[in-house]
Parts: sequence; structure tokens; C-alpha cells
Amino acid sequence: MTKKAFIFDLDGVIVDTAKYHYLAWQKLAQQLGIEFTPEHNEELKGVSRVRSLDIILGLGGIKASQEDKNKWLIQKNEDYLSYLVNMDESEILPGVLPVLHYLKDKNQLIALGSASKNARPILEKTGIINLFDAIVDGNDVSNAKPDPEVFIQAAKKLHTANESSFVFEDSVAGIQAANIANMTSIGIGEEKILHEAKYNFKDFTFIDVTFIDSLINKN
Repeated sequence: MTKKAFIFDLDGVIVDTAKYHYLAWQKLAQQLGIEFTPEHNEELKGVSRVRSLDIILGLGGIKASQEDKNKWLIQKNEDYLSYLVNMDESEILPGVLPVLHYLKDKNQLIALGSASKNARPILEKTGIINLFDAIVDGNDVSNAKPDPEVFIQAAKKLHTANESSFVFEDSVAGIQAANIANMTSIGIGEEKILHEAKYNFKDFTFIDVTFIDSLINKN
């Protein structure tokens, strides 16, 4: 039986650091006099840090120099990292660990495919970095989702064909990236939002071993 590749996004799939991104972006937005709501934050899901800043500046109609943008990006990241200091295994979303351990027990290949530039420290703090056979994050790619670069690189690192790869994603852009790469997309979240995914689950507690086995045994 050929090993399959199981590729996981990070934010909103393995851990919920979206709340920390929101707090850091909100702090910057307030400093710039821009109203930034949880609804606005939804637009930043799966989007790069640079593009996220442009969206927020657009909300306030603010034109800024590249120098100012760079300064704000650094500030936002420092604020975000300050929230991550106390992260531990308790931050892992319900149902994720059993799936990761089951895949390991079945000798399958596991990769991370995330736009986050802080993916490695987060995996270390939550104690699961050793479960991953390959990590591709925002430091390794130049194109943001829905460009499939991050997932294609992950499959290459695992020496696995795209057609034998399964992607767990919580963002529309991520689902689109998986589909463009000709991988099987698995939406984690609201089906009405992630309707382009091949499969949908509200969260990992709804995924059972029968489903995982069906993917492993897929021709």
C-alpha cells in the first residue's frame, strides 16, 4: 500500500491562534484610528501578513509608505508573539491529536502547510513538532493561498504525488489552493463557507477512524 500525505494547515485547524492574530491586528488598527471588528478579521483568514495589513489600511482609507508598513508589520508580529509565550498542548483544538496519532500508528506521512511564519515555534510549544515529517510555512514560500505553492512543496518534501495528498483547511483560500493542486480538500469549519471542499467536518471531533482509513486505502 502506497503511503499517503496528510497535510495540515495550522491556524484554525491544529490550534486557534486566530484569536491572537485578531488581538494584535486590533491593537494596531486602534492605534491607526481604524475600526476593526471580528467580521473584518474573517477577511484575513488564510491571507499573508502583508496582504492583511493592506486590507486593514484599506478599511481606514490610509495610504502609507513602505517604511511605515514594514514598521507596523514588525509591531504586529511582536504583539502576536507576546500572546504565544504561554502556549502549550492545551491550545491544540479538540480531536486533532487522536487523528495525528492514528496517522502515525498507520505509518502515514504528515506535513504542515501553513502561511504562518511562526509555525515551528507554535508546534514546539504545543509539543507536537515531532509528529510532522515535513514542515512548510511562510518562511519557505513566496506565494499566498489560493496559490498552491505551500501544499505542492509539502507533497514534494514527502515524495508523494499531489493526487495522493489530503489537505485539512479552514479557509476558502486554503481549500481553493488544495483543489488547484489536485489534492483532496477537507474543510474544517462551516460547510456553507467551505463548500468547495471535497469533504466537510465541523471540527476534528467529527472525524472518525473509518473516514481516515477510507483515505489511506483510496486508490
